[in-house]
Amino acid sequence: MRPRQEDCLSCGACCASFRVDFAAIELQSEGGPVPDGLAARLTTSLCRLRGTDHLRPRCAALGGQVGQRVRCGIYEWRPSPCREFDAGSDACLHARRQHGMEHAA
Repeated sequence: MRPRQEDCLSCGACCASFRVDFAAIELQSEGGPVPDGLAARLTTSLCRLRGTDHLRPRCAALGGQVGQRVRCGIYEWRPSPCREFDAGSDACLHARRQHGMEHAA
């Protein structure tokens, strides 16, 4: 069984597996939704969510324990890569395997 969107509340593997780069225009200071304090500028036009550039990535906005119960502290203000990430996609399943989770939630 492939994970469903609602399974994300008990997963969080994607938030603890990948770098999250996004356009600087998505920052609140630039008129976008993403809080500036959770982003590191890489260039004048590119940012990365804090925590996702670590050797073992984990978004600074992720609360809870991966695979148990998680929440996104900026869900309403998350950047486009997070909005576009699909539960059940190949990338999702890869992240889940990295964290020792089976396909089904």
